[in-house]
Amino acid sequence: MKINHLFDSLQKGDFRALSRAISLVENESAGSEELLHLLDFHKKVPVIGVTGPPGAGKSTLVNALIREITQKGFRIGVVAIDPTSPFNYGSLLGDRIRMAEHFNNENVFIRSLATRGSLGGLSIKTIEVIDVMKAFGFDYIIIETVGVGQSEVEIAGLADTSIVVLVPEAGDEIQGIKSGLMEIADIFVVNKADRDGADQFATNLKKLLHQRPASTWEIPVLKTVAAKNEGIVELISQIEKHFSVAQNTKKPFLMAEKAYRLIQNKRMKDVSKNKLLIDMAQHINDPAFNLYRYLKTL
Repeated sequence: MKINHLFDSLQKGDFRALSRAISLVENESAGSEELLHLLDFHKKVPVIGVTGPPGAGKSTLVNALIREITQKGFRIGVVAIDPTSPFNYGSLLGDRIRMAEHFNNENVFIRSLATRGSLGGLSIKTIEVIDVMKAFGFDYIIIETVGVGQSEVEIAGLADTSIVVLVPEAGDEIQGIKSGLMEIADIFVVNKADRDGADQFATNLKKLLHQRPASTWEIPVLKTVAAKNEGIVELISQIEKHFSVAQNTKKPFLMAEKAYRLIQNKRMKDVSKNKLLIDMAQHINDPAFNLYRYLKTL
């Protein structure tokens, strides 16, 4: 299949073309670079990152988000980041099993991506796969991390809105929450909020956030019981509010961060992040801008 034909099918919402395009990019097969150069970087698709420690109920929360979003007729793509098998680079965790109820939903596409040796961090391929999924025309894209290692912090460089999921049991350790998590969170979710201590934990978290410098976005602390679909409508409302803010304030930063990580991965010549940020601010509103073509000029 010629790349132009594959790209046309991708833009028309062909799921088989999407699967093939993702495999092409993930495996760096012939034609993958040509495909990336065709992508449109001006589609406004909210990319939602969901992270937090293991056991916080991230997959259950993602399940509830999928259910609520698709009931409104929207299409959603999910990238589940899994630890890598040391033998075949495949993903080990069964995110697809956990999300099985959405398997036959024509408005849902779920793809697991292996970390591929990035020490618990996000695979560099995550950047490219999300860009391909944007071209497909989803209304929302969700990235769920494994919740360990660098993935918790790295997600801030890929997602328009980063959701940090915690549980009341973390209450005694609230002062010890990783500073990285405090820095990246756009929304805090206290999941399993029907457990003892949830209200106090949420209150303490809000007090902690009030110590931060003022910004254009006041980070909300929301309580959910994802297994019962409680609090999900309010969460989606906050995601949409934040996306409208992020479009004006975060977009150049996100593009510069993506460019920097792609450059590092390909071991290209040293380029300062400040230069990239200046370039992105200048070019990001150009209708013809394409990140992968831009990188070729460096």
